[in-house]
Amino acid sequence: MRLVYEGTNDEVQIGDEVTLKGGRSVTVKYFREPHKPSSSGKVSVESFDGYQMEYFVGVIGAKWIEREDHAENH
Repeated sequence: MRLVYEGTNDEVQIGDEVTLKGGRSVTVKYFREPHKPSSSGKVSVESFDGYQMEYFVGVIGAKWIEREDHAENH
């Protein structure tokens, strides 16, 4: 299973700078794989002022591919 950016399919890396849907730039700190088929997993990010937040991966425009817990591998 791999976490990639929608549209480019580039793999998400720890330390990537991403822009949230509201326009705020943050840095990817870590991510967690989905814990069940209906889950999208989470990504933890940190703003440049040190504030840490956790979101569903779709908030940074990412998705999991090659999931073994889905019938169709996205």
